[in-house]
Amino acid sequence: MTKKSDKPSKQQVYTLLVQAGRKDGDGLPEKATGAALMVYASGVDEAEAVRETVAILKQADMAPLDVNGYGTLAEREAEGHDINDEERALMQRALEENAVIVAQVTPFYD
Repeated sequence: MTKKSDKPSKQQVYTLLVQAGRKDGDGLPEKATGAALMVYASGVDEAEAVRETVAILKQADMAPLDVNGYGTLAEREAEGHDINDEERALMQRALEENAVIVAQVTPFYD
């Protein structure tokens, strides 16, 4: 019989790219029309990671418009993505803290 503690965590970290529009108090530069956010989010599946990310961004007065998923670390490695040590550390932190981590924000301008 397997103890619960012997089972691997069902949580995984997903890499998400979020497109955000403008909203008062969003913290984006004044003349920006929106932004792209690279996010590492934990979840039992990608759908949960997306839901948690959208909820957190809305709480932070952001206006998420669209989310694209790029999969887990293993899925990205299988696709040949180059993943540096900094990204790996952020993914590990997201897993350990069961968190949504915004790794990069790129503002859009007209």
